[in-house]
Amino acid sequence: MSSGKLSHSVAMILKALSLGYQFGFEIMEVTGLPSGTVYPALRRLERDGLVSSQWEAEAEAFEEQRPARRYYELTKVGKEAEMAATQRYPLLARLVPEKLGKTL
Repeated sequence: MSSGKLSHSVAMILKALSLGYQFGFEIMEVTGLPSGTVYPALRRLERDGLVSSQWEAEAEAFEEQRPARRYYELTKVGKEAEMAATQRYPLLARLVPEKLGKTL
């Protein structure tokens, strides 16, 4: 997946990951994107080598009485794609951090 072909929603997901948001629900909250957009995009990004993921320890989820989370992280290629996407969509640099500030 080249950075020139990234949709705005995928660019928002990459931006959220670059800012430290690591799991699907968190990304949905900060971007305003629905689960039907976020989770398929994360799977495609992982398949294409832009993100990697790992499941958290079951014990940690059990302790907090919730399902285990899958944590996503940008790869080196993903970081490059995020920077290119931020250049392609200049407002992304301002929009996502503004939303982030409101949710913290």
